[in-house]
Amino acid sequence: MGKNLANGNGLWKVHDGSKGMETTHTHSHLADISGQTGTRIVISLVITLGFVLIEGIAGYWANSLALLTDAVHNLTDVFALALSWHAIRLAARPANPDRTYGYHRAGILVALFNSTTLVVIALGIFYEAYHRLLAPEQVQAETLTLVATIAFLVNAGTAWIVRHGSENDLNLRSVFVHLAGDAISTGAAIVAGIGIVLTHWNWLDPLVSVFIGVLILWNGWGIIRETVNILMEATPRGVDLNEIIGDMLLIDGVLGVHDLHVWSITQTMRSLSAHLAIDDISISESIPIRDKVYNMLYHKYAIAHATLQFECVDCDPMTLYCDLEQANQRYNK
Repeated sequence: MGKNLANGNGLWKVHDGSKGMETTHTHSHLADISGQTGTRIVISLVITLGFVLIEGIAGYWANSLALLTDAVHNLTDVFALALSWHAIRLAARPANPDRTYGYHRAGILVALFNSTTLVVIALGIFYEAYHRLLAPEQVQAETLTLVATIAFLVNAGTAWIVRHGSENDLNLRSVFVHLAGDAISTGAAIVAGIGIVLTHWNWLDPLVSVFIGVLILWNGWGIIRETVNILMEATPRGVDLNEIIGDMLLIDGVLGVHDLHVWSITQTMRSLSAHLAIDDISISESIPIRDKVYNMLYHKYAIAHATLQFECVDCDPMTLYCDLEQANQRYNK
């Protein structure tokens, strides 16, 4: 039998012919959400860019590596915010013949770029901090403390602005990590400034920079790992294929499962394709089986885009995971 499809948002009406209306409505809703998120990002970008100039000048005047480090990190936040804003605008575009899944992966690519810059920044911080720990330089601790306090308020505020939705969007999360990391690092710089005022231990400044670098590296690496898994079409985290197979086989009429694939378009947009063995029945008789499988996948596993192919029991060998290379060679003979 032929393939049965459900769209990526689970909103295409199969029975009442209103697919076009639902798709238009959904795209309009997504555009509204992306517009609101884009506005919040632009506000954060303008605030961050203005403060980068102030913090860079203050860090240079105070001879503070912690402030200069944070200023550079803030500058990367500006680029990260700009890229994320562009990715959000791209993701709001509808699918077309050239981009059949739309532009949702734009956010994943931006998240990968942003998180990679975090790692590069961390390595640069470690290099400079190493030299300053060997030969600590005089730091204007009062200036360091004052500017770091202002920076903390700016970074915490902009992080709060873009926080909404970041738990389910790698693009937004990469920006949030940039900004939240800045807030924590400037908090550490405040501690370093107070410590230098009280003890005159100038090595506290590069030591705090090392702490900032470790924090940045840890968060950046986590996002890199998740974005690479998505781009490599890995099975989504938390999805157990054996459990999915068991639930499919519990559905009345499903006799076998093979050629099963589950992957992510974005962090929250999951897709599945599978061949299901059923009795040799008519298309109309198979519709209840199809709908039960769709509902189970959507409600239990948050898989809203499923492509199912029904086959009679004796059509194909029961190979659970299709070997794409063998399949390609077979059809190219």
